[in-house]
Amino acid sequence: MASGPLKGIRVLEFAGIGPGPFTCMLLSDMGADVVRVDRKGARGSKFDVTSRGRRSVAVDLKSPDGVAACVALAEKADVLLEGFRPGVMERLGLGPDALLARNPKLVYARMTGWGQTGPLASAAGHDLNYIALTGGLHAMGRKNQPPAPPLNLVGDFGGGALYMAMGICAALIEAQRSGKGQTIDCAMTDGAASLASMFYGMRASGLWSDDRDSNLLDGGAHFYDTYETKDGKWVSIGSIEPQFYALLLEKSGLSDDPAFAAQMDRTAWPALSEKLAGVIATRTRDEWCALMEGTDVCFAPVLSWEEATRHPHNVARDTFVTIEGVVQPNVAPRFSGTPSRVQGPPPEAGAHTASAMADWGVDAALVARVAG
Repeated sequence: MASGPLKGIRVLEFAGIGPGPFTCMLLSDMGADVVRVDRKGARGSKFDVTSRGRRSVAVDLKSPDGVAACVALAEKADVLLEGFRPGVMERLGLGPDALLARNPKLVYARMTGWGQTGPLASAAGHDLNYIALTGGLHAMGRKNQPPAPPLNLVGDFGGGALYMAMGICAALIEAQRSGKGQTIDCAMTDGAASLASMFYGMRASGLWSDDRDSNLLDGGAHFYDTYETKDGKWVSIGSIEPQFYALLLEKSGLSDDPAFAAQMDRTAWPALSEKLAGVIATRTRDEWCALMEGTDVCFAPVLSWEEATRHPHNVARDTFVTIEGVVQPNVAPRFSGTPSRVQGPPPEAGAHTASAMADWGVDAALVARVAG
């Protein structure tokens, strides 16, 4: 049984990779009924975590019946999400103009890296390229080292999926208010640039330099960085505010060192980082956790994926859940009145071709032809 604030919302997803599936995972976790259109012959896997919580129909988009089935599903949907290159859905006869004419309240969500317009719109790309173009990648990494790829968290999932999920929810509110759907052009370049809004403001004010590893939040400051411990593990320290910084000095035995008094003297940061690194290296990660974790130092151990699932705070909050033997993040955020939950494991492609289309009211004869 679905549960969550989006219960009753129908989402038609066209299978893709990365941010599209993650967006639909979030919508499903919040209660939406997500039906994914997969290629005939595709496979599913219980390890494909971002595909959890939806049903799958397998159709041939090159056949008239396959397209007709998608049109029929779109007529019943509140949201359609696709991540093809610009023009692909139009060539299939499934573009926004055609489908909004049949379902005026439809929220037609388009996920791409470069956007639907612009000189790069039709080019291939990946997360790393999108954050490179918008300035974020240049700011990540150590001085005199190459920019460091931050997994694909910033472009795909931050600038893409989260902005798309927010856009879909906003467009649904508008559709309920006005009775009119619309198209969402979600470009990961736009989202990645938006995520960097604070840094563009800091740069304009003179508080941020284009030089990596020399700023407040990029590892340049000795009080906002990661440090290696005696046992070869790592801890993170984020003691920005004066009271938190004072506690850091107290806990690390540096309160009496006058060099640390001028916290915001950027010229002193490299030397102070070296000094603090030397102190942190004298104890193990567990010893520093015993001394600092849970205090206002703003401290946390740097945990591996496996360690994160066992940390007491994460265990207490059920931050992770196990589904069919696969440990994975639980739903987020939490709602008091309409709690979300994972609706189920990732489906086998095509496992619900007949049942899902029938549930959504697709013509029985068409269902029989497509599912046969």
